[in-house]
Amino acid sequence: MNEVKRICVMMARYAISGVPLAQIRLAKALAERGYDVDLVVGFVSEEYTMPKVEGVNTILLDTPQARDLLPILIKYLRRRNPDVFFTAEDHLNAIVLISAILARSKVKISASSRVTPFDTYSNRPFTKRWFLKQVMRAVIWRADVLTCVSKGMVEQYRTLFRNAPHVCVYNIVDTPAAHARIAEPVDHPWFNDPTVPVLVAAGQLGPWKGFSDLISAVHIVSKKQPVRLSIFGEGAQRAELQSLIDRLGMSESIKLEGHVKNPLKYFAHANVFVLSSLLEGMPNVMIEAMLAGCTPVATDCPTGPREILESSRYGYLVPMNDIAALAAGIESALRNPVPAEVLAEAIKPFQEDAVLAEHFRLLGI
Repeated sequence: MNEVKRICVMMARYAISGVPLAQIRLAKALAERGYDVDLVVGFVSEEYTMPKVEGVNTILLDTPQARDLLPILIKYLRRRNPDVFFTAEDHLNAIVLISAILARSKVKISASSRVTPFDTYSNRPFTKRWFLKQVMRAVIWRADVLTCVSKGMVEQYRTLFRNAPHVCVYNIVDTPAAHARIAEPVDHPWFNDPTVPVLVAAGQLGPWKGFSDLISAVHIVSKKQPVRLSIFGEGAQRAELQSLIDRLGMSESIKLEGHVKNPLKYFAHANVFVLSSLLEGMPNVMIEAMLAGCTPVATDCPTGPREILESSRYGYLVPMNDIAALAAGIESALRNPVPAEVLAEAIKPFQEDAVLAEHFRLLGI
């Protein structure tokens, strides 16, 4: 039985980061299966341009504050009357649930949490995060499905919300489009030089990504063997990280590459992907790197890496805030890379068909 025709996929704001990119992949996958898909975007800041998503009706609301979306979403639900609504991130999830209640909409809502609830909610009275927790407690009944992007996050929610109904549904990562991007040629000299191993990392240049630890770890590795590191992404920590690179005398071996349109093609020509994060929801970029054949080295941060790597079966898991251990993990990965067929086992749960089937099963459609 499949009576669903129109599906809404929403993000609070577009940026080149995990949540918006995952929502775009979800919208595109649904459109390719014949659904009428609205991709609703709360806000796109001046530094980004919203990409065209083939087959999807993109609606830009130009509303930077999530709370101001409430009347707009009530009108949207009444006018477009979607059958299913996929929303992501707790602050937006709360607004969508309230909108559906006030609009008396019968839309089925799947609300996904993407970061640890310990950073989203607080028990300290009258703080912003405490208020959000009270709101979510009051409206949680309206969600048909509450999902987290990792099993670790589900356990965290169960410590904060009594009888939390959250379940794990992974993001879509393995798609035909991803394989096409992996196959694109690369014109960067480092990635066409097999004589020196290349490490890659990617993400916003912020303290929670642990890139300063990574740079220091690569400095240790470089004392034993030639190695290069490319970090893809931008952020407020750029000057600080570049200063560290210069201070360590690593400017010829470590580069902050900035944003690139297609990091996957670089991953396909790299030896090792390093996730040095202190915090994640589910590091999709590491799964993309594994899809491209990179051996992963990851910190055992909450949440995601331990789950993806099944401890250390599919890569090298190291403690957080331990530069020496991170360096040792990189050296191990360079000596003993994980075969591509073993990596392929690890990313099966992130295949497009598998993720959509789980969403549909939970929604009963």
